[in-house]
Amino acid sequence: MFRGFATISFYADDLAAARDWYTELLGLEPDFAFPPAPAAPAYIEYRIGDDEDELGFIDRKYAPPGARNAPGGAVMHWHVDDLPGTFEKLLAMGAKEYQPITSHSNSDFTTASVVDPFGNVLGIMHNPHYLEIVEARQAAR
Repeated sequence: MFRGFATISFYADDLAAARDWYTELLGLEPDFAFPPAPAAPAYIEYRIGDDEDELGFIDRKYAPPGARNAPGGAVMHWHVDDLPGTFEKLLAMGAKEYQPITSHSNSDFTTASVVDPFGNVLGIMHNPHYLEIVEARQAAR
């Protein structure tokens, strides 16, 4: 039934500012914008990570009512190799702590999350199972 992560949608009132902030954070330009320039975009997307997962940004005026005013809901965690360093970078770039760095039950699983300057919850995680899956895929090639 579930085949894999397809996209995560974040919302912003100012897509140009969101594009600039995430371009700096990710170190890459968006892969797609609609409508195309020179029109102001209503949607932009990045392809990131080992599977080129889709991180999309939608003009907040198109958001469902519950996503228009306050952060909340499910937290999608992105694997990062250096969780403390990534967390500090996000805070230095103006994100606000949502969940502090938290180790889970005597394991190597560590999470944290922030609210980006546009009101979206961005989760980060160091996950040894994620690394095992990536290594297994590479070994199978």
